[in-house]
Amino acid sequence: MSRSATFAAVTCALLVVLTGCESDPTGTSPTPVSSSKTTQPANVEEHEAGPDSPITYGFKVPKGATQLGPLARFRSAKLIAAYKPELDAALAQREAEDEEKEAQAEREGTPLPSKVPPIDTPPSDDTFKAIEDPPKPDTTISLMRIDGKPSDVVRRMLAQISAALPAADVTTTDLSKYCTSTDRRITGCQLTVRGLTADERDIRVTMTVDPGNVKTRTSPPSAQTRPVMTLKVQYVGDPRTGQLHRESNDLKDVPEVQSGGDLSGLIFPRMDEDAPGDTPLLRKWVAPQAATIILSGFKPGFVIFTTDRATDGDQIAQQFVIDAGVKGEFTKDVSEDLNEVSTTYTATAADGATVRATNVLSARGSYTMLFSYPAAKKK
Repeated sequence: MSRSATFAAVTCALLVVLTGCESDPTGTSPTPVSSSKTTQPANVEEHEAGPDSPITYGFKVPKGATQLGPLARFRSAKLIAAYKPELDAALAQREAEDEEKEAQAEREGTPLPSKVPPIDTPPSDDTFKAIEDPPKPDTTISLMRIDGKPSDVVRRMLAQISAALPAADVTTTDLSKYCTSTDRRITGCQLTVRGLTADERDIRVTMTVDPGNVKTRTSPPSAQTRPVMTLKVQYVGDPRTGQLHRESNDLKDVPEVQSGGDLSGLIFPRMDEDAPGDTPLLRKWVAPQAATIILSGFKPGFVIFTTDRATDGDQIAQQFVIDAGVKGEFTKDVSEDLNEVSTTYTATAADGATVRATNVLSARGSYTMLFSYPAAKKK
């Protein structure tokens, strides 16, 4: 689909939306608010994508998991920096051409009408629209709820990572290598590996699993008392080289995962209920009335929600990073890809954390995802 056709499709969607099993035993996860408030999650069926839904680089939603909402896709700071000189040159040339047109009109005695600044409402144009071939997002995040047997689902995700990056030596038979536990109860899982794919793409893959708060036996809002899993895949090679070739959409030799094949002896404890929708989440953020949470996590903290009005989702995203950023400073990048327009706001908090909010406008509606990544530890 051409960029103009894509934009038209998304704009039509905009007209619609504008009208309109474990946890942390230390207790460091957010404490749910009064249990007198409802803990019933929203009906999220219309926002679900089932097993085998494509993610990126051949990764798919594993059997037993459900992706909520669209993928978060955005350009990294490294990619933006690589193309900024080209963008600046294109914008300068456009400005010079506009000035020449105005001067020519003045000489001919037919001055052009004054320009009226456009109203900045979503979706904005692609940040790199001025250049002939705008860079595509190089970072993708999938947010998933684990509905099947958690240990098997996590191992299926590990099997895909192993197939994508065989030199990383990822095992699928010992969850203790990636998961922390107390009294055999898993309290969280994380794996970060980097390597070359079969088509020599340099990528970094991060998988996390949040079972919920073990101490209170409470899942994050809208987790349906199930563990939640995230998969982040980022191209980390030379930014321009990464844009030259299309990524592979197939993983070969994915190890088969047999149920019960984990040798660690660890278990995912069951949760009793979801935390209420007004529970303070990442960076003490509380969902406003206009937001309907469809999935969230305690560790790492994230949330994805929908809004009836696209402008509400965009404003909430922007305010989230303004509140976190030093002196309210943040960056904005808009990417138009496939049938979606993604607006990503990024800020660096006083504690060094990278705070990001991505608002995705698609034919399915308006979705907003909030993330906060702690500052890298000094070696």
